[in-house]
Amino acid sequence: MYFAALLARTEDGWEASDTELDDVETLSDLTDLAQEASVDEDTVLVYIEQEDAWFGILRVDGEEDPRIYVSDASAAARSSYGEILLTDELLGREPGAEDEIAALEELVDLDGTEDGEPTGPTTEATSSSSATTATTDTNATSDSDFDSDAVPAGPIGELGILADFGISEKDLLTLRTDALTEIADALGASEVLEAVR
Repeated sequence: MYFAALLARTEDGWEASDTELDDVETLSDLTDLAQEASVDEDTVLVYIEQEDAWFGILRVDGEEDPRIYVSDASAAARSSYGEILLTDELLGREPGAEDEIAALEELVDLDGTEDGEPTGPTTEATSSSSATTATTDTNATSDSDFDSDAVPAGPIGELGILADFGISEKDLLTLRTDALTEIADALGASEVLEAVR
């Protein structure tokens, strides 16, 4: 179960709204959503949580690059919303690494199809087809190995993302379930958050 909330700072305090992520597919989409809610280019926090598994914070300050924190990268990597936050830069990967892997997979599949075309007796076609299946399975295994190697377990991102609001790096690392409540308390936004929860 997912929950997402958006907190926008204004002159009169914080405004909160629950957020639908159905149309959000990329980090750019999520950043645009935050910037649209910004008042006079002030701070906006987008909070995403998968119950008892992980939570993530996206912070946008005006036109500055977004800042990100994810409580458990390996858990978030198994979620479509988590993948939005886990950028190549955050994971320390070369940009486009996933695109290269996808392109290689496509080449392997194309080669497998060509090899599997029946050019001889049925038994040869069958054994060739089996070989193709084995190749595909092997590649699937190595891809999942790559994913687990590329995405570390535990927190990732900017630990000082909320330091200026009174939540230190140590405090952030201790947040687990219901992290949003504690964050809202620190921001003085508990009441506005309860109104949308």
